[in-house]
Amino acid sequence: MTENHRLSPGDTAPAFTLPDADGKDVSLSDFRGRKVIVYFYPAASTPGCTKQACDFRDNLAELEGAGIEVVGISPDKPAKLAKFRDTEKLTFPLLSDPDKEVLSAYGAFGEKMMYGKKVTGVIRSTFLVDENGKVEVAQYNVKATGHVAKLRRDLQIPLPGTSADR
Repeated sequence: MTENHRLSPGDTAPAFTLPDADGKDVSLSDFRGRKVIVYFYPAASTPGCTKQACDFRDNLAELEGAGIEVVGISPDKPAKLAKFRDTEKLTFPLLSDPDKEVLSAYGAFGEKMMYGKKVTGVIRSTFLVDENGKVEVAQYNVKATGHVAKLRRDLQIPLPGTSADR
């Protein structure tokens, strides 16, 4: 299996400007001064990607309360993203990368194992980019289910109704 370029904590997050579900350009630099989770997923409206997006939606208030915004990126066209957003009532930007240039820059596109076979595709990945555009967390091959809860634990963002000091 060929090695994909992987980002590590401390790396400068690759800059991007991509259209959102409404065709409006969104850039990583728009988030300068704030933390942002940039997550990559294979395809809108598929079971795993829907579960993951809804998990981010359902945890958005707590993430934003911790000063973290969320952006999802897939190879889907804006029209498909708009349908996905509207159907699932997603309240964070979904960006379109049909040329897979940003996916590749983050190491989130390439060879992976799927059902025991080597395939080329989107590698489900999540990054936390800090206020200065540096990668704080880089996670590859994440699971669609339970990933947001694990991310919250890793980032020490308490669940609603729990105390942060245990």
